Amino acid sequence: MAKAKVHYVCSECGGTTVKWQGKCPHCGSWNTMKEFRVPTSSQARFGSERHSVKGLVAATEVVDLAQVHAAEVPRIPVGMAEFDRVMGGGLVVGGVGLIGGDPGIGKSTLLLQVMSRLVRQGFSALYVSGEESASQVALRAARLGISPEGMRLMSEIELEKIEAAISQEKPQFVVIDSIQTLFSSELESAPGSVTQVRECSARLTRLAKAAGTALIFVGHVTKDGALAGPRVLEHIVDTVLYFEGDTHSNFRLIRAFKNRFGAVNELGVFAMTDRGLRGISNPSAIFLSEHRDNVSGSAVLATQEGTRPLLVEVQALVDQTHAPAPRRLCVGLDAQRLAMLLAVLHRHAGLSCFDKDVFINAVGGVKIAEPASDLAVLLAVVSSMTDRPLPSGTVVFGEVGLAGEIRPAPRGQERLKEAAKLGFGFAVIPRANAPKTPIEGLKVAAVDRLTDAISAVRSKASAE
Repeated sequence: MAKAKVHYVCSECGGTTVKWQGKCPHCGSWNTMKEFRVPTSSQARFGSERHSVKGLVAATEVVDLAQVHAAEVPRIPVGMAEFDRVMGGGLVVGGVGLIGGDPGIGKSTLLLQVMSRLVRQGFSALYVSGEESASQVALRAARLGISPEGMRLMSEIELEKIEAAISQEKPQFVVIDSIQTLFSSELESAPGSVTQVRECSARLTRLAKAAGTALIFVGHVTKDGALAGPRVLEHIVDTVLYFEGDTHSNFRLIRAFKNRFGAVNELGVFAMTDRGLRGISNPSAIFLSEHRDNVSGSAVLATQEGTRPLLVEVQALVDQTHAPAPRRLCVGLDAQRLAMLLAVLHRHAGLSCFDKDVFINAVGGVKIAEPASDLAVLLAVVSSMTDRPLPSGTVVFGEVGLAGEIRPAPRGQERLKEAAKLGFGFAVIPRANAPKTPIEGLKVAAVDRLTDAISAVRSKASAE
């Protein structure tokens, strides 16, 4: 056997060095360099012959891009509308996906439901469980009311046995639950190490693409919520999905962070029931089900998640501080951006929070990253500071600049139409997003600056 060569791989960015270092030279992360042993013989690892001419490896054929036939990749619709939306229309033949999330959030439940629907459509599927026994998987299927007929199951963690089973069964869909539990007998490191995760994922990916099998890995996450293992794992796969949401809540959110065959940042909304995950076709109504108009510190934000407009309640609580440094706490929004917005509020609207604690919450466990949430956050803060509720039926969106200007948000028309469909009658939006034709049942206040938005809200409240 060829002597193993030792490299060190950063678990954050996947960068490689020949010596261990406390700080990764590629991304600057500390204490992330893990030992990675690989055989020096590429033929032993990949099983391919390399022909050389005068010491050089033979080149692969180079083709003209204009001569390449561009065709849509075949898809397999699962039948779960929310899952198909996140995947970009369904599973891709030969596509490899990775789904991560907190323990117990529903990753295995979702994939078992997906597998059941595919089997009912006549597709062959194989579920490889490295964490649970076959009887435990069967008990879960019984709790979910899933018929086990035609569903192939394998409880194994050795990579070579799994490869042999896939080659023999030739399934059209394979679930690996989870990639961190697998190990290859050709490597000396323990399961879950950088070496094992990197090698097992690469070999299974090559096998799936060669056989035209749709493959999905289940990945563990760290305490920070990131996928455990080397960062290269996310680069190998075609699709990266994250499960979001509070495990104490019934709602589960699936977000696509990478998709080579569809749009990114798509959001699928599910409800956890005693029969598994059930897709929610109108999530805005669910997130606003507990919204009350006559409560101060509350504003409804019209946000955009991928191609879907979504209405979410943003709550703010401003209270007198009793500590030397006032607290700034955000749930579902960026805390650093909140500090900037409070400075803009003080500079351009004359409302200061330097002696007050400010708490912000996006209701429903949604994580909002787009800057179009700025105006909703500030109007909720102003409402809490003055103890005056916003006018009933008000919806808000818009980015706030450092000069106090209100900048436009993409797809403003879709946001307004979604708000009108749900019964909202007043919208405070950037002037650049003002609709060219009136929207039935919706009165629009198009504003240029933060002070104009505050004045528009107060005038509407006075008129009521």
